Amino acid sequence: MKNYIKSLLLRNGKKLITLAIILLSPLSLFAAGGNVPSLGPIRFEFILFALILLGVALFHKQTFRVAVIGLTVLVIFKLVFDPGFHFMEHIFGQNSFGQQIMDKNLRQGEWGIMLNLLGLLLGFALLSKIFEESGVPDVLPRYLPDDWKGPFLLLVFIMVLSSFLDNIAAALIGGTIALVVFKNKVHIGFVAAIVAASNAGGSGSVVGDTTTTMMWIDGVSPFNVLHAFIAAGVAVLFFGWFAAHQQHKYQPIQKDASTDVRIDWLKILIVAMILIGAIISNFVYDMPALGVWIAIISGSFIRPMPWKEVPGAIKGTIFLLCLVFCASLMPVEELPNASWITALSLGFLSAVFDNIPLTKLCLEQGHFDWGMLAYAVGFGGSMIWFGSSAGVAITNKFPEARNVILWVKNGWHVAVAYVLGFFVLYFIMGWEPADTKEHKIINCPVPGCPMANKGENLKVPGTIGYLELIK
Repeated sequence: MKNYIKSLLLRNGKKLITLAIILLSPLSLFAAGGNVPSLGPIRFEFILFALILLGVALFHKQTFRVAVIGLTVLVIFKLVFDPGFHFMEHIFGQNSFGQQIMDKNLRQGEWGIMLNLLGLLLGFALLSKIFEESGVPDVLPRYLPDDWKGPFLLLVFIMVLSSFLDNIAAALIGGTIALVVFKNKVHIGFVAAIVAASNAGGSGSVVGDTTTTMMWIDGVSPFNVLHAFIAAGVAVLFFGWFAAHQQHKYQPIQKDASTDVRIDWLKILIVAMILIGAIISNFVYDMPALGVWIAIISGSFIRPMPWKEVPGAIKGTIFLLCLVFCASLMPVEELPNASWITALSLGFLSAVFDNIPLTKLCLEQGHFDWGMLAYAVGFGGSMIWFGSSAGVAITNKFPEARNVILWVKNGWHVAVAYVLGFFVLYFIMGWEPADTKEHKIINCPVPGCPMANKGENLKVPGTIGYLELIK
């Protein structure tokens, strides 16, 4: 391991030094003082974060190194220039760690999110390999149409799967199936569509995505995110049509399944154990990764685990954890007033900025239309591969998709679908903010909030309000 790290540094030493100089050079513009350095109204942390994201976009073959170096530089900057930053407190919070382990409601800091992502990405990497070896993907061509409708139905299946599973699992299972039925030739536009379908399915379900689960924990009714499926359904129909045709033209689905394939039902049982474990652990402890690994360890007594998949997933996992931690260091304390414009903007922001802290801020402010917000921050991350954990996970299978330019160029239909789905939802349902534990609509301070009868009603004339439908 030491020899590997040494050779890695020798081979890439100049690139790493150059990147570090680029990230650190703006520090020379500032002098140490009592205030955190800024360039005009922009705090320097945002400039550093923007440079990190730019480095990821430009150096798509060096994304791991860019993320690690970027995080290191950002943490050093916070420790040196931000007197209010406490590293250990940021990770573990102020409550006793033992109390946080015993009581999920006392959990603070970033450790829970980071540990959960670590466990899910590595655990679901094993799950996708177990599913691949089960033989199920090999028999699917018997049931999928031979033309463009085959890949389209696969995207619909991924969306449905993601509505009750974690979106990472849905994306990896979909990617595994795609590799088999398309003979290892999957179009980048279709890879983007797989990620988008997994994020779309999770947007309307409180168990389908981390952000919607956060809303549920904070007192948002599951029925108040359900209407995100309107936007998600429209989006899937749009990008699914284009992506299916891209894939069919690039590599049609194999026409006939292998006749000698035997399904390993014990491996299917292990897959089911992992998925059920994630759901139960998410309900009980807000930590689906715990249930995943309990099931994996239990399943190792039934069938040998493909542990060789873990090293290949580690780099992508560390990359995502670095970006998530960088995003958590950003001094974002408040957002614009809750409105459909803010929700739309947060969707685009989610393509480059982790949606977990954004959702946390929205819950602290309250008075959002949670279904519209869930669709925005959930589906919006699909527009760039590192905008969602599902995108990072699937690029371990499709490393060529880490090229941001190719992702945007070939997956253009995802961005268009996001806007189309958003406005279809808005014109059908209007803007319908709802309660949380701390924020009640009757006390909504947001100008123009339709449920508080203050200011101008923002609901489009002729639309049907969500609350009117469920009464």
